[in-house]
Amino acid sequence: MQRSCTSLVGRRQLRTRGFCSSSSRAANTGGDDKIIASVVFERLPVVIPKIDPVVYAFQEFSFRWQQQYRREYPEKFLKKSDARSLERALDRRLYLLLYGTAYGSPSGKPTWHFPEKVYESEGTLRKCAESALQSVVGDLSHTYFVGNAPMGHIVAQPSDSNQDLPSFKRFFFKSQVIATNKFNIGRCDDFVWVTKDDLLEYFPEQSDYLKKMIIS
Repeated sequence: MQRSCTSLVGRRQLRTRGFCSSSSRAANTGGDDKIIASVVFERLPVVIPKIDPVVYAFQEFSFRWQQQYRREYPEKFLKKSDARSLERALDRRLYLLLYGTAYGSPSGKPTWHFPEKVYESEGTLRKCAESALQSVVGDLSHTYFVGNAPMGHIVAQPSDSNQDLPSFKRFFFKSQVIATNKFNIGRCDDFVWVTKDDLLEYFPEQSDYLKKMIIS
C-alpha cells in the first residue's frame, strides 16, 4: 500500500491525515478554547521481537531456554497485512486510529485521528478520555489507562489561511489493550491498527512530537 503525506491510497478513498488542526503552538489560548481529551490506545507486542544476530549468538542458550515456555506464532501472523486486525505485527506495538469527523477538522471533513471527546461535565480530564474510548470500543474491561495525567498536549490555533478553524487544546492519554485480540470498533467510518512507523506517516507534520512525547 503506497502512502503520501496527505492521503491513503489503495482500497480506501482519498482521506486527509493530521491532528485536525492547521498549526500547533506551545502558547496559551483564550479562556473560551475547547479542551479535547484524546486517547493513544496501543497494543503491546505479543511476541519477542527478533534479536540482533550478534546478541543472539551471545545469549543463544538463555534465549532457547526461555523460548520453550513461550507460545510460537506462525510467521503469517507477524506479517499479516489486514490493518483492521489486532492479530498482525505481533512483535510490535499497534495504535488505534479512527476515520471520521473530529473536532477542528477543516470544513468538518472526515480525517484520521485518535479516539477523542470534547471535555464537558466529566469530573476529570481522564474520565473524559475514558468516555472517549468507551464510545468507540463499548467496554473498558479490556483496557488499561496508564496514569491519571495526560502524557502530552498540543495547542491548535487558526492559521492565516484558515481563520475559521477553532482554537483548542488537545490532551493525550495513554491506554493499553489487555487480554483480548478483537474489539467491536464503532462510531467511525473506518479504523486501522497501525505500527509506529505507519503512525508517523499518518501525521507527518507532528511526527517529531509523536516520537518524543507519545511513542518514544
